[in-house]
Amino acid sequence: MKKKFGLSMRGRHILEGYSFVSLWIIGFFLFMAIPLGRSLYYSLNNLEMSKNGLVATYVGLTHYRAAFTSDVDFVPLLQTTMTTMLTQVPLILIFSMFSALLLNGKIKGRGIFRGIFFLPVIIASGAILKELLQQGAAQLPIFYNNDLYYKLSGIIPGNILEPLLQYADSLTLVMWDSGVQILIFIAGLQTISPSLYEAAHCDGATKWEAFWKVTFPMIVPMLFVNTLYSIVNSFTKADNQVMDYIMNNVFANNNYGYGSAMGWIYFLLIAVVLAIVFAIFRKGMAATEGRG
Repeated sequence: MKKKFGLSMRGRHILEGYSFVSLWIIGFFLFMAIPLGRSLYYSLNNLEMSKNGLVATYVGLTHYRAAFTSDVDFVPLLQTTMTTMLTQVPLILIFSMFSALLLNGKIKGRGIFRGIFFLPVIIASGAILKELLQQGAAQLPIFYNNDLYYKLSGIIPGNILEPLLQYADSLTLVMWDSGVQILIFIAGLQTISPSLYEAAHCDGATKWEAFWKVTFPMIVPMLFVNTLYSIVNSFTKADNQVMDYIMNNVFANNNYGYGSAMGWIYFLLIAVVLAIVFAIFRKGMAATEGRG
């Protein structure tokens, strides 16, 4: 069969992908490229206010060195943010996948339940999320009112019990942050042909085996997308302490150069984490596309 427009199937998929992101690329160069360039320029200079605007004095990598040597708050905040991401993202992925499997089944009121799981994405976001967190809405009272730590410390070692209670206490945030991921997983599950499950059943596969041999390999691309989304969301959501610290330096202290430098350090950290995720998923994605 003659190839359409002289392109292979993979070539057409690549062209379709770029056509979908073309509007974003155009918007990036129109609205974001110049501000990003300016922030990089600011990070290499000291900026002082004058009657003619900001006056820049070149200082090289001074701000970058200060972030790691003289600032006693920045590096600990980075470590806390990384720890939060490493603990919450796996929980979000597991919860959203499990919820998607349930919501994809034939149950009464399925559309209502899907809407309920997605509501926090609309309600608990931005300034509203920050206000809810300050009021303690994300903490489960059972862990504090009943003093579970002291009651269970005699049974479970403290070095194991404390992380377990912290994970349990973060379940509310996990549920709030899982709405988009659940919808993406549901979309992936609905693309799986029922004939694959029928073939697996004819071969004597249990539901557990069908999940690992059919369902999971087919939704690896959705797992990849959800992992990227969850990581970026964790690094940029309203209660992120590093983001608050950077904005406080820029807008409260008018330290534009140092704030820009911290922003670029944070950006590079996120880029490294995403590159690691790409490397981890690369083999699985290649096998899913038939190239592995």
